This record gives sequence, structure tokens and C-alpha cells, in this order.
Amino acid sequence: MTTTIYGIKNCDTMKKAFGWLDKAGVAYDFHDYKKDGVSKGALEKWCKAAGWETVLNRAGTTFRKLADADKEGLNERRAIALMLAQPSMIKRPVLETGTKVIVGFKPEIYEKQFGAAKTRK
Repeated sequence: MTTTIYGIKNCDTMKKAFGWLDKAGVAYDFHDYKKDGVSKGALEKWCKAAGWETVLNRAGTTFRKLADADKEGLNERRAIALMLAQPSMIKRPVLETGTKVIVGFKPEIYEKQFGAAKTRK
């Protein structure tokens, strides 16, 4: 099973996720979507798995700075277009573990996915 973590390298939440994965001995590939972009297909997959409302980071500065007209009447199609245009609007991290997509970092969810025993090194 290949695990890929998507996000922005210097994000504090990403650093916590990297630290957790490293401590747990989980091998992963990192995709910096600020630097390398993200495909529409990936965003559609994440939105289908977790819901576009979860994938869109409404709490971030980039979203809050949007014009009110851009925030009104959001739906999945419009949210994906916004995230494609400005990847900073994607919640971090997004973790793909083969068949599962996990959005955001919560240690208890990572433990459930990868096994709590690994984190006790």
C-alpha cells in the first residue's frame, strides 16, 4: 500500500502529520500541491470521498480574503474550481492510503488507520 500525503511543506499542521508518520514508521510520498499543483481528478476524488465542504479550507486566509460574491452559492463544482486556482484553499493534509482518503490531521484517526502500536516506539 502506497501512502501519499498532499499539502504545503511549511504548514504547521503538515509538520505535525509528517512527525506522526515518521514516528510511526509509515513510509509515504509527499506531494506539495502549492509547488506542484493538484489535478482536477484528485480534487474530485477527495471531494467524493470526504465531501467538498471538508476538503475546502474555509478557515484559511486565502478563502477569507475572497470576495463575498465568490463565497456565495458555493457548490462542489465551484469549490473545486477555487481550489484548482488557489491550492492554499485545500485543507491540509490530504492523505491517500490506497483506497482511503483522510483530510486534515487528527492523531486518533491516523492511529486507527495505521495502528496505534506503531506509534509507541
